Amino acid sequence: MKSLLPWLAFIAAALLEVAGDAVVRKGLRGHGLAVVFLGCVLLGCYGLVVNSVTWDFSKLLGVYIAFFALVSIVCGRLVFRESVPASTWVGLALIMAGGLFIQFGHD
Repeated sequence: MKSLLPWLAFIAAALLEVAGDAVVRKGLRGHGLAVVFLGCVLLGCYGLVVNSVTWDFSKLLGVYIAFFALVSIVCGRLVFRESVPASTWVGLALIMAGGLFIQFGHD
């Protein structure tokens, strides 16, 4: 179970970061400073969650970026109903491959 916790933290952090970005964006587009502030709180929570993982910083953020990319593209497609071009999906595959290489590669 202990080895599963970092991966759950990455999922939670990615959801918080995507939500925080979306809320800040909404606040800047006419919904006021209180909404921007709420987005900033969510982004602060993302920072706390992602840094709760005790890996080396370079490995931590390298692998997390892959999670964030996946969640942000999927949310763009499903939540915001954006059309995601094939080039973005290919780029995501490259980012995910990089995350796997960082995680499982040897020194």
